[in-house]
Amino acid sequence: MPEPPIHLVLHEPEIPNNTGTIGRTCVALGFRLHLIRPLGFDLSEKARRRAGLDYWARLDVVVHDDWASYVASTPGACRWLFTTSATRPMYEAEMRAGDHLVFGKETAGLPRSLIEGAGERAVAIPMRAGERSMNLACAATAGASEALRQLLASGAASLDGAGRIASG
Repeated sequence: MPEPPIHLVLHEPEIPNNTGTIGRTCVALGFRLHLIRPLGFDLSEKARRRAGLDYWARLDVVVHDDWASYVASTPGACRWLFTTSATRPMYEAEMRAGDHLVFGKETAGLPRSLIEGAGERAVAIPMRAGERSMNLACAATAGASEALRQLLASGAASLDGAGRIASG
């Protein structure tokens, strides 16, 4: 597969429907999906077939045993950590081709140790005051859309005459 324009990274996702939705988003946008164990669901072919994930064969997906193995397999990656505790909105992040957008598990988000080490690369999706978080699939899609918008604006990605993402 060609190098994807953006990588979506799910740290210990728990709900299969969210991961399935994010996987479909990655297929539609040409992004790579990274899943970091432990996972809260079965990824076997039988389970995927039963869930009707007919697009999964077209998904560029990599499963990592843990955070350390993910980091080791993606040296030099620019990682944007999405968290409700960040004060910097995602719109201020300067996303570029090849960047990794990292999202935490549904029940707890990302570990505090990862967020503290991210510095300016910890970003938030703006929300109304008093709301605790967004659904993981919605948050990942919002982040993916913003990354694509920035790639299109910078010329790192383009659309064809039909308004579809141009390949290559």
